[in-house]
Amino acid sequence: MLDPSSSEEDSDEGREEVLPRAPPAPAPAPAPAPAREGRREAQGPGSPSPSVHSEARDEPEGRLDAEQERRVRLQLYVLVVRCIAHPFNAKQPTDMARRQQKLNKQQLQLLKERFQAFLNGETQIVADEAFCNAVRSYYEVFLKSDRVARMVQSGGCSANDFREVFKKNIEKRVRSLPEIDGLSKETVLSSWIAKYDAIYRGEEDLCKQPNRMALSAVSELILSKEQLYEMFQQILGIKKLEHQLLYNACQLDNADEQAAQIRRELDGRLQLAEKMAKERKFPKFIAKEMETMYIEELRSSVNLLMANLESLPVSKGGPEFKLQKLKRSQNSAFLDIGDENEIQLSKSDVVLSFTLEIVIMEVQGLKSVAPNRIVYCTMEVEGGEKLQTDQAEASRPQWGTQGDFTTTHPRPVVKVKLFTESTGVLALEDKELGRVILYPTSNSSKSAELHRMIVPKNSQDSDLKIKLAVRMDKPPHMKHSGYLYAIGQKVWKRWKKRYFVLVQVSQYTFAMCSYREKKSEPQELMQLEGYTVDYTDPHPGLQGGRMFFNAIKEGDTVIFASDDEQDRILWVQAMYRATGQSYKPIPAIQAQKLNPKGGALHTDAQLCKFYADRFQKHGMDEFISANPCKLDHAFLFRLLQRQTLDHRLNDSYSCLGWFSPGQVFVLDEYCARYGVRGCHRHLCYLTELMEHSENGAVIDPTLLHYSFAFCASHVHGNRPDGIGTVSMEEKERFEEIKERLCFLLENQISHFRYCFPFGRPEGALKATLSLLERVLMKDIATPIPAEEVKKVVRKCLEKAALINYTRLTEYAKIEGPAEKETETMNQASPARKLEDVLHLAELCIEVLQQNEEHHAEAFAWWPDLLAEHAEKFWALFTVDMDTALEAQPQDSWDSFPLFQLLNNFLRNDTLLCNGKFHKHLQEIFVPLVVRYVDLMESSIAQSIHRGFEQETWQPVKNIANSLPNVALPKVPSLPLNLPQIPSISTPSWMAPLYESTNGSATSEDLFWKLDALQMFVLDLHWPEQEFAHHLEQRLKLMASDMIEACVKRTRTAFELKLQKASKTTDLRIPASVCTMFNVLVDAKKQSTKLCALDGGQEQQYHSKIDDLIDSTVKEIISMLVSKFVAVLEGVLSKLSRYDEGTFFSSILSFTVKAAAKYVDVPKPGMDLADTYIMFVRQNQDILREKVNEEMYIEKLFDQWYSSSMKVICVWLADRLDLQLHIYQLKTLIKIVKKTYRDFRLQGVLEGTLNSKTYDTLHRRLTVEEATASVSEGGGLQGITMKDSDEEEEG
Repeated sequence: MLDPSSSEEDSDEGREEVLPRAPPAPAPAPAPAPAREGRREAQGPGSPSPSVHSEARDEPEGRLDAEQERRVRLQLYVLVVRCIAHPFNAKQPTDMARRQQKLNKQQLQLLKERFQAFLNGETQIVADEAFCNAVRSYYEVFLKSDRVARMVQSGGCSANDFREVFKKNIEKRVRSLPEIDGLSKETVLSSWIAKYDAIYRGEEDLCKQPNRMALSAVSELILSKEQLYEMFQQILGIKKLEHQLLYNACQLDNADEQAAQIRRELDGRLQLAEKMAKERKFPKFIAKEMETMYIEELRSSVNLLMANLESLPVSKGGPEFKLQKLKRSQNSAFLDIGDENEIQLSKSDVVLSFTLEIVIMEVQGLKSVAPNRIVYCTMEVEGGEKLQTDQAEASRPQWGTQGDFTTTHPRPVVKVKLFTESTGVLALEDKELGRVILYPTSNSSKSAELHRMIVPKNSQDSDLKIKLAVRMDKPPHMKHSGYLYAIGQKVWKRWKKRYFVLVQVSQYTFAMCSYREKKSEPQELMQLEGYTVDYTDPHPGLQGGRMFFNAIKEGDTVIFASDDEQDRILWVQAMYRATGQSYKPIPAIQAQKLNPKGGALHTDAQLCKFYADRFQKHGMDEFISANPCKLDHAFLFRLLQRQTLDHRLNDSYSCLGWFSPGQVFVLDEYCARYGVRGCHRHLCYLTELMEHSENGAVIDPTLLHYSFAFCASHVHGNRPDGIGTVSMEEKERFEEIKERLCFLLENQISHFRYCFPFGRPEGALKATLSLLERVLMKDIATPIPAEEVKKVVRKCLEKAALINYTRLTEYAKIEGPAEKETETMNQASPARKLEDVLHLAELCIEVLQQNEEHHAEAFAWWPDLLAEHAEKFWALFTVDMDTALEAQPQDSWDSFPLFQLLNNFLRNDTLLCNGKFHKHLQEIFVPLVVRYVDLMESSIAQSIHRGFEQETWQPVKNIANSLPNVALPKVPSLPLNLPQIPSISTPSWMAPLYESTNGSATSEDLFWKLDALQMFVLDLHWPEQEFAHHLEQRLKLMASDMIEACVKRTRTAFELKLQKASKTTDLRIPASVCTMFNVLVDAKKQSTKLCALDGGQEQQYHSKIDDLIDSTVKEIISMLVSKFVAVLEGVLSKLSRYDEGTFFSSILSFTVKAAAKYVDVPKPGMDLADTYIMFVRQNQDILREKVNEEMYIEKLFDQWYSSSMKVICVWLADRLDLQLHIYQLKTLIKIVKKTYRDFRLQGVLEGTLNSKTYDTLHRRLTVEEATASVSEGGGLQGITMKDSDEEEEG
């Protein structure tokens, strides 16, 4: 609330009263921190309070000398320590978020070294490859980032921020890992975090002992008064000696003095408010009717403070006594000065409780009792219980016994008696030897003293004394007591000496009470509220008492007198604190001369005089005696808050502008006690926070939001703190700050990547956007249209795109500021330019990925704006990209990796896919892709033509060993391992495809190129569906045409090869024929992959080439079988020589028979059969070994067997009328028999083996065999069809 002394008055008299300009008074001119003088002056008025005339601060801040600054700081420190010593409005908050320790540059460097040591394997921390990769990414992307270094330098980064960034990073990585049975991902996360903590701490830190925490390290805790004193000494630059002097002079350890000071301050504020209302000198408000409201606010604020002070408990001293609160209404009349309708105290309200300790030491002068007699003492407080000491012998009457009593009598009567035990038989009670009666008070001596005892008549103990001590403790709310003379108009109407006690009933209620002996309630009492106490001169007409003082109130005057000066000083001081009066009584100069006893002053009076003298000696009396009501608290609080914030931002915590609990407590107490308006407080706070933020400090936008919302509510009349008046200065300053804050927020949003790096502080960017929306509101009731906010954010993000790209290019050294670097860049080779742009593209993608990861949540309200930001960002990149691509030579394909890199990123972003930049990228690369495909098609066609012309048809297993060296467009080396043509090694993806192939070099090269080309286009992931479909369709058609050409050339070569082959049993299928067969097999396999299109009618290419391959395979199988049959026909033609009735048969038979008489002639026909059988078997093995397709082999063998049987059957059918020659029969039986067995072993099915042809053959040969066995005496020499049948059956 506003200090009533802070009115903007036009007269010189008003200014002098508000800001005293006399030399002894503290200079009210502003005294900012030396390091921050220059920047304060330009920010606006020196004090935001409308209460102090501007002339008081016309002197520029920069001109303040060191002495003026010291004086202001000392005055401010006096006010602060009073707030700390006796708070009654605020307390240290316990619900504030605990701030984390900040990291400094040295710790960041040490952290980098520790993580580097882990990556180098220099630590004992065991980790798997996945964790190492996560740490490496964290180290390279986060720890080495210059944005993190700047955040650490600004003091806004804590160890927790580092840990949270790592945790967020690994959560994404762990989620992408495959599931492992028995190991949950939460367990992996916990393990990784534990390892991170181990790396962070380092091995050497584990052995360090925790050091004693400094003050800055405990600032987050609830601080004691001593710690608060020490903190604000540092904040305001106060020396320890100065603090000690001020502490003693202000009597900070005296709660009564502090409460009295508060009462005087509040009384002064009410008087100034009344004066302002009377003189009609108000601050300038936005409405005239606020002037009356302003006075009411001042009164109600003071009344509230009075009620707060009144609510503080007052200790009564006894356990059974509790504070008796006086029941008053909320707007109690007793709080208003001059109101007579006070609620009077009753006598029961001031009942006291005392504790008495009576210690009986010994008795001296006891002679009337025999030495061996037993004596003892009793003690009692009249009206209470009686206690007895132990027994002692009369020769040594010593006890040391203590009795404890409680009483409510301020003037109790204590009786101590000495007894001896009676020895008489009839004695009913012991004999009393003496007694003493004492009247102790709380001011009585507490040491042991000898007291003469009253003895019975005729006692021999005339000099009987007892040594005892009586200690009467003073209750805490009994402020002073003693004997005074008094006379008044309403009470104590007779001038006489009475025992007075000053009693505190509550914080605002004191009473002077007079007591009689043995009475717990006062005889008379006077409530001190409204009285003014002062020293007076002696009154000649009053007898008794030497030193006079009085208490005056409207309609009443009470005169008091004491016996000496020191007692008067103590009484006046006590009553001065109780009345709360602003006037401070000063004793007469002749006080020492009038001291009748001539002795030293009382100890308290001596201390007061000593500290006052010492305080004046050091030149500080002006600060302690300055009237707080006449100080410019608006300016002083601004200075206090500024210095506190500076200190806070420089301590060891990452506070982000938040005060510590102790600092909040002191600032709250200062504002409440000295009437600093809430709007002024928050306007100053906003100014300080914005200035620190502009200078690079990290400030929590939530703080800015709180203060701005408070000021906005106040200016627009919402009364956030109950204050309804709004000054013109507050409104003007609010508008200035609003404009400045809007600019600051827009700048932060434009630099969001650098103001909130990696999303730290957490939620700060989102809070900044929320605050911007609040700042853009015209008033607190009318929400701003969403489109207007969106328009501002769009403008900020457009700037952000330029800022981010500019800094990125500087980092990538693409755009150097120096001319020399620019020339060097312009003269760089096309390859170097492309390499730089590719690197820049990687950095751009990384930037946008980080934006998505760390900042997208904050912009979740406007996802399209973030997409526009990215498009603007890419538009800037387009300039560099187009320049680099234009510099590339014609028919250069090295730029495809750039397209693939950018397209893979853009196509996975729903907002950027087919956006402006994405379409531009496609427009650039469409001609390149088309040109590349055209050239590849031409080169593949040439390779087929030249390859088949030079083809040796040697089977190859490794295509890389025999690729033709054909000049083809070179496919760039992409991450997908696209082939290089020509190449020296087989790509890894081809190994499983061609591991066991025996195709020709030309065919393998063809299939490889076709597959590589399709994989290349597929891996481009062309985003535009129509063009992507066109490419796919074209490549499938191309593959179909190329494979068709390959098949046709292979068939032609196959036919030519067979024509050249031998027709005798010497024929062995050459490897080249098998290779041709395998080429067709491979073509069949590759066509499924290379020619098939998804969809219904689009299968036409695949069906066409498939049919061609099948028909070609059938043709070459038929040609091959025909070749085999031709060999068989040659064998049969040789057997035809032995046909019955031929000339050659007769000669051959005769020759053999004649020769057989003399030598062993070989059996004719067996060599021929064996040769044919060997021919069949070896060709079967060759085909089985070198042809890869089992299905084709089976077809071939089926046809071969069937054709062979058919040829033999036809040959026999031609000789139905002839009997077979014995050699013909034996040869045919062996051929048929072995052929049957061999083809059965090769897997020819039973149905094919036992065909009708074979049955016919079998019957004919069986008949011929039977005929031969009858006609020929030698038989067939074991060659029979029966054996064959038995083998079949077996």
